Amino acid sequence: MIAAVLAFAAATLVVLGVGMLAPPAGTWRASRRGSARRGRPADGRGGEPAAGRDRLARGAGAVRALARLGGAVARRAAPRELEHRIEAAGRPGGLESRELMAAKLAGALAAAPLGALFGAAAPGRLGLLVVVIAPVAGFLAPDLWLARQATGRATGARRQLPELLELLRVTVDAGASLAAALAAVGERADGPLAREWRAVGAEVALGVPLGEALTGMHRRLPLPEVRALVAALDRAGRHGAPLSATLAGQARDARLSLRRRVQEDAARAGPKIQLVVALLLVPSVLLLVAAALASALLGSGGTPLP
Repeated sequence: MIAAVLAFAAATLVVLGVGMLAPPAGTWRASRRGSARRGRPADGRGGEPAAGRDRLARGAGAVRALARLGGAVARRAAPRELEHRIEAAGRPGGLESRELMAAKLAGALAAAPLGALFGAAAPGRLGLLVVVIAPVAGFLAPDLWLARQATGRATGARRQLPELLELLRVTVDAGASLAAALAAVGERADGPLAREWRAVGAEVALGVPLGEALTGMHRRLPLPEVRALVAALDRAGRHGAPLSATLAGQARDARLSLRRRVQEDAARAGPKIQLVVALLLVPSVLLLVAAALASALLGSGGTPLP
């Protein structure tokens, strides 16, 4: 049973790998058309017998069919929002969607032998469950890591937002344009939000419209606070509202939102702390007291304490 599961997992990974690495179908057709224009067969073997060419054609057709199947499975396994999730995590190490999918497949392939090893030692049907769960866990491990990266980045951006908005308001009041102010404040700060503001300033300097650059910032940092800021800046630009008042209002809202989140985190942390104290700390103290009493009784030779 374990051998069959591992064989199925290996075949699935091979199909996915071929689909990710094989060139698009148009490349095959372009290669054949280019060979025909040069006046020789598509396989480049002008003197090869017809039977050999037929075998090569059948082999190429099988490879193309396998590539199409693998590509279809890979497209379903790597949905369109995968790229958005990588951007939300800050694209760590220049990560691309194909590289993430390769890491997921490698994790599943590496976890399958471990699952088979521990599954063989597990009793009863638990072994089959371990064999099935291990590749799934290895496949999902990069997603969990990516989610942790995105969560940490979002937390840092929320903590930075009120302070940077105040600095942005002061810079705009000093006479700088919004794009220049974003770039200046981003250069003088560090963190995920400051890096995004530097990126917006650089894109505007290269000719990208400010609205498009702000939309890209929200795509890379999908937070409600950032969406509200982009919408407020867009309204101010369209209706001619003063930027200083808009930024002051956004800073106030961001500060209130951050305060509410801190209070919610503290409220959720209270029951967890009580659970840890009740289940771990109190029993450990009682065990220490019991150990001290037992040591005193055994050291006294069984005589009662005065």
